[in-house]
Amino acid sequence: MIAKRALFAVALSAVALTGCSQTTDGKAYPVGGAPTPTTDAYVAQGDQPGRQFRNLLTECDTVTDEEITKAVGGEDIQRIFFGAICRWDVTGSSGSIKVTFNWFENGSLEVERATLDKLKYIVTETNIQGRRALQEQRPNDPDSCGVTAGAPDSGIIGWWVQYVPGFPHGDPCAAATKLTELTLNLSR
Repeated sequence: MIAKRALFAVALSAVALTGCSQTTDGKAYPVGGAPTPTTDAYVAQGDQPGRQFRNLLTECDTVTDEEITKAVGGEDIQRIFFGAICRWDVTGSSGSIKVTFNWFENGSLEVERATLDKLKYIVTETNIQGRRALQEQRPNDPDSCGVTAGAPDSGIIGWWVQYVPGFPHGDPCAAATKLTELTLNLSR
């Protein structure tokens, strides 16, 4: 009786395993590792001169720390976090300035616009380096501003500049626009 149960269990397991398997053609990549405009595999397949968004986690270096500091009117800069969203703290006569850069490889301006509308941000359509862009501000917040545009390779890029209220400072939208221009100006 025990032998029959064991044999039945083995047979049932074999049927279950066979029923769940399948063969797929193509090359296996780890999660997030398929060739895209941001991976070395893509670059090896057909690099194009002037591309700057080739390697994951290097998009934060597209605009230099010195250019960021100058664009926001600061004097010193500290890198805070680097990933899909990159953050810097800039200090100067305007106090502490928070600067954020994002690059979403699969993002779109349409999705960004819909999200900003839901958040009730003030959105202005603009054009930067020949690309459609959005300038965004939170209501009643003149000390911060963001700009989102189509990325040089794919998706969208965005800069957000936030000055400390009460300190004299420049126009946060002008600073975010300048950083976006520097990001999109691949010929510099």
